[in-house]
Amino acid sequence: MELNMNKDSSTPSPSPSPSAGKRKGGDKKDLFHVIHKVPAGDSPYVRAKHLQLVEKDPDGAVVWFWKAINAGDRVDSALKDMAVIMKQQDRTGEAIEAIRSFRHLCSKQAQESLDNLLIDLYKKCGMVEEQIDLLKQKLRMIYLGEAFNGKATKTARSHGKKFQVSIQQETARILGNLGWAYMQQNNYEAAEMVYRKAQSVQPDSNKACNLGLCLMKQGQLDKSHQVLLDVVLKKLPGSDDGKIVDRAKELINEIETMRPTLSLFETDFSGEEDIIERLDIVFNEWTPFRSKRLPIFEDILRDQIAC
Repeated sequence: MELNMNKDSSTPSPSPSPSAGKRKGGDKKDLFHVIHKVPAGDSPYVRAKHLQLVEKDPDGAVVWFWKAINAGDRVDSALKDMAVIMKQQDRTGEAIEAIRSFRHLCSKQAQESLDNLLIDLYKKCGMVEEQIDLLKQKLRMIYLGEAFNGKATKTARSHGKKFQVSIQQETARILGNLGWAYMQQNNYEAAEMVYRKAQSVQPDSNKACNLGLCLMKQGQLDKSHQVLLDVVLKKLPGSDDGKIVDRAKELINEIETMRPTLSLFETDFSGEEDIIERLDIVFNEWTPFRSKRLPIFEDILRDQIAC
């Protein structure tokens, strides 16, 4: 009887295919892009994002964003990302000029976000007139139904999260920014009108504080006090923010210091007894000064009589 002398009679396992190795390497590469939030590829825009997010080299990223714009590589994102980096580097003038010069290369869908970025840049470098003009233009687009590409809502991003913004919320936000811009010009009357409109669209505590400040600057202390009191009493959305409530309290305290103290003779008297009582107070307050200065007055009068 002949025995099988093979050490392993089981079916041999198949050797790994080259494609499996590629898949494994590809998975690692994909994971890298997910972790660092950079797109895949080797285009100028991808290199710029790698320099910005991985190597933390903003100057190098700006250079490659310029190359991406010139090459027509994801121009919408390249222009916005480059302007954001310039803003962070206090190169607001360059960022404004870049958006103005190259926004015509961007899609229609990107124009609204470029406007928002321009408004922030104008605000940062004190270009109030330009900020007001652009805010009015955005309000005009809302009025004409051209905002949000004609839709009632749009998807926005903040800190990596997506959320929906309604046209009502956007209108209130723009009005709030416009009111603040007018305040920088000390045009409190225009600011008051804009803030009141913003509050009618979507009230909140922050805009209420600004409205209260506008009224206070115009000497309308009672109206200002009432507006600010609504914040302190937490009658408006956003009143759970302690900083806003504290600001409202500070403004109320400032109002109290501004209230005029009525002079005795500016007060309406109700009757004879009130008159006598108040005159007694006046005489009592004046007596000490009169007693100290009376001899001097007598000397002056005596000299005048002698003459």
